[in-house]
Amino acid sequence: MTRVFQLLAFALLSAFTFSAHAEERGPIEVSEEALQLHNSCLLIDGHNDLPWEIRTKGSSNFTKLDISRPQPSLQTDLPRAREGGLKAQFWSVWVPAELDGTGKAFSTTLEQIELVRLMLDRYPDDLEFADTADDIERIAGEGKIASLIGVEGGHCIEESLGSLRKLHELGARYMTLTHGDTISWADSGTDEERNGGLTEFGRGVVSEMNRLGMMVDISHVSVQVMHQAIDTSSAPIIFSHSSSRAVADHPRNVPDDVLRRLPEKDGVVMVNFFSAFVVPAAVENYATLFKLRRKLREEGLDEGAVSSRVAEWRAKNRMPKGTIHDLLDHIDHIAEVAGVEHVGIGSDFDGVSVLPEGLEDVACYPRITQGMLDRGYTPDQIRGVLGGNLLRVMRKAEAVRE
Repeated sequence: MTRVFQLLAFALLSAFTFSAHAEERGPIEVSEEALQLHNSCLLIDGHNDLPWEIRTKGSSNFTKLDISRPQPSLQTDLPRAREGGLKAQFWSVWVPAELDGTGKAFSTTLEQIELVRLMLDRYPDDLEFADTADDIERIAGEGKIASLIGVEGGHCIEESLGSLRKLHELGARYMTLTHGDTISWADSGTDEERNGGLTEFGRGVVSEMNRLGMMVDISHVSVQVMHQAIDTSSAPIIFSHSSSRAVADHPRNVPDDVLRRLPEKDGVVMVNFFSAFVVPAAVENYATLFKLRRKLREEGLDEGAVSSRVAEWRAKNRMPKGTIHDLLDHIDHIAEVAGVEHVGIGSDFDGVSVLPEGLEDVACYPRITQGMLDRGYTPDQIRGVLGGNLLRVMRKAEAVRE
């Protein structure tokens, strides 16, 4: 009953604050009070695709693309991360879903893990590898950015629990069960559903991740997989970079029936910043683009030709950017439906092409703090959303480990 009253109280607060600020959707100026609060928080971002950008734009070479200096071609570099108050980051070791079935997905994932390690070795004054929740707090307390590894897409393990164990041994602390394509043991939310959700092997993957103390990430997956993962997991689940489907109706986002179940396992949704997932007017634009890219690949065009055709389409069909207020609407809705203790931050920086005004790069996080203060959130609630909620979930996943 206490839980019901808490949710009702938050719903009433949300309705009041949303009404009060519905017309106040201009640029956000960060006050000194908000900046002090922000810098006192342990800001953890659940998802950043910088490693793949370093691979493709810098040939996996930090001399060619030195992130200790401003890099206008990126959304992430160390000076801006410091400006944004970033304390911990899950670096994504994504590899293309097209590698599924080629025998190259696992080896390419290993290359990306090695690239993250090279990055940490290159910038030891700024970055340090974190293995546990305690490590995050220690490293952040020493003034560095705690750096963790998240694997994006179950195609990376090539249907092998042994490969999953190896990724964990090398430092991966979560794995997203699918990426954009359905795989042999789990259905994606943006592809044909062929498995009825999770297969028996897929449920075994979830159980093995629990045993390892590795967080189960259900961004990208079908709604059926979301429910089945919650049913199967003995530890909290996470959405490392997803937002609310009720606010922006895209299959990458989380529907309310799943949000309502988050307290069952104490999960957390880390809101994604990509305009296509956050801004209602951008959803249809991106859905058309996504279908075009898939169609061109099915026709056998090489990636260069696909990229060229996609660029032509984008030039003629600009995606609406939206603003930071669109992101704050997602935080409000998830907090209202699931509880504010089940909200986190998962930007997807350097993995997305269009971002809301006010959230252009990693320097912009303090505007979220200001926006939440403006909408009536308490300092403790903001500390939770910016990192405390994920830290709690990570500790619980570690506690389940055998």
